[in-house]
Amino acid sequence: MALKDVLLEELRDMYSAENQLVKALPKLAKGAKNPKLKQLFKAHLDETKFQVERLKRVFNELGEKPTGQHCNGMEGVIEEGKDALEKDEEGASFDSGLIGAALRTEHYEIAGYEACISMATTLGMAKIAKLLNSNLKEELAAAKKITAAGAAIMKQSAQEPEAPKKPKSGKEKYSAMKSKEDEAKASADLKK
Repeated sequence: MALKDVLLEELRDMYSAENQLVKALPKLAKGAKNPKLKQLFKAHLDETKFQVERLKRVFNELGEKPTGQHCNGMEGVIEEGKDALEKDEEGASFDSGLIGAALRTEHYEIAGYEACISMATTLGMAKIAKLLNSNLKEELAAAKKITAAGAAIMKQSAQEPEAPKKPKSGKEKYSAMKSKEDEAKASADLKK
């Protein structure tokens, strides 16, 4: 497979990821308790919509269609965000979970854009790299803003009393079982 074909697959993955986020970010904004965090999610939704449009320009430059690949990685990261929204936490502790989910999302996007930019640069596609770099800069800025807002929220969360342990939900039990399976599968390789 030629590098340009790999780049196209990666770009389609990013296009799918950004479109999934257009649907997920309003839910995070609605669920956030902290007004600043809520506003950050709303502002990043607007940026994400522009990023989708910028990716459409990239595909137009390449003479290709943007659709054709679903980003399973982003689907998984968004699922973690849904899990955070379903937690039975209160106040700042609840928002701390959303911050973790949001930062995983941003870092997934950052890694994807860095890979695409590297490929486009290697292929001599300066205009494509420039467009993608605009998206990357916005993702880096979003992660920085979330981290900054998160510091105060997490300090507040640290002051909240610990809640009594509740029985695990079916989803939490399943996750714990999968975690044990992951550990068991990796244990032989960890001993090498």
